[in-house]
Amino acid sequence: MPEDDDKYPAESGRRRFVKGVVGSASLAGLGTATAASINSATQPTGAGGGITQYYGVENIAGPAPRAMPQVPIEIDSEGFLKGLWPEPETVTEQGQEITIAETQLGGITYSSEWFQYCGVQTYPGVEPDADQDNFLRYASSPPYEWQSEEVEAGAKVHVDDFEDYQSWGNGIGKSGLGKPALATWRSQDVPASGTLPVQIIRSERIKQAADQGDQWLSASTQEGFVANLNKCTHFCCVPGFKSLRDARKFGAADDIYCQCHQSVYDPFSLVQVSFVALPRPSEE
Repeated sequence: MPEDDDKYPAESGRRRFVKGVVGSASLAGLGTATAASINSATQPTGAGGGITQYYGVENIAGPAPRAMPQVPIEIDSEGFLKGLWPEPETVTEQGQEITIAETQLGGITYSSEWFQYCGVQTYPGVEPDADQDNFLRYASSPPYEWQSEEVEAGAKVHVDDFEDYQSWGNGIGKSGLGKPALATWRSQDVPASGTLPVQIIRSERIKQAADQGDQWLSASTQEGFVANLNKCTHFCCVPGFKSLRDARKFGAADDIYCQCHQSVYDPFSLVQVSFVALPRPSEE
């Protein structure tokens, strides 16, 4: 296969990581002035929303229209994993004061608007100034036997729980690609209907790619850990990496697979794309 066969065409404006290709790109065909006018025209009533650029795990099959947004990872001094959340601030947009959570990370703007879709924009944890500590905590009823047997639901996710990540396997697809867990984020003491589900994977592929010095991967992943908001961008179902044996029927045994309508995402391909983020409920 020619070397360039794995690259996105230039007109796609996407960036692919990990699969041997790290390209320089920006969203093509969307100039600053054009983006501003589209944003103004599509800004819905409410807090935040509009045209948003973000990084996510690439959708590679099925009806899902776009990537699931990445949750940048940080690890504290005791080895516990956190989802990075920007400090909130109050700004004026279109004459309205709103609270936003936004920061520069790895050379791009990372904000709470990345997660404002599929009804998640109404979840308590997406409020920029919600009283949450940002630790990732193990979810209840996980699809992984190791998680059910070795850790407790609600416990904070720790690096040491993934020591066997380079060899881990559960009979679905290849072993050694990475060790997964299902977690919750910014969801302490909130109704189950408002829980933010997060897919975590620790993988040597991610670690090696970050070690190559890419600005975004170095800023958004640590020690091989990568995470995404686990809400399918098709009909908002909760998919999984190596969580369903049926994934093999659709060539997705080594990918994140959504059984609802067979959407497939590649957890080792992080792409920069855009969408129209939905507004949070009005702060007025």
